[in-house]
Amino acid sequence: MSVVQTAEPVILSFTDSAADKVHSLISEEGNDNLKLRVFVTGGGCSGFQYGFSFDENVQEDDTVIENKGASLLVDPLSYQYLVGAKVDYLEGLEGSRFVVDNPMAASTCGCGASFSI
Repeated sequence: MSVVQTAEPVILSFTDSAADKVHSLISEEGNDNLKLRVFVTGGGCSGFQYGFSFDENVQEDDTVIENKGASLLVDPLSYQYLVGAKVDYLEGLEGSRFVVDNPMAASTCGCGASFSI
């Protein structure tokens, strides 16, 4: 007899490191209503590029991912390019920044800010 296993698909993950940094930045701004928004726009050296901003407003068609009380917002157009991706915060030789690890990206530029599918 075989066992069938099911799993929920990973929509988009928001790491603990990214959530901690969002809390830190919100604290500096003094506005507890802020949420981190990740979006995809055309442009960049590989075709599309990632962007991040803080937003107080959640649109009715936004996807909201929460971790440790911090919220990550994704609009429906960007969502289709980010399914299965991981949003993280890194500190290293290249500086400190939010990054997207996107398994759907066929290629990325050297800095990781743009990608193609």
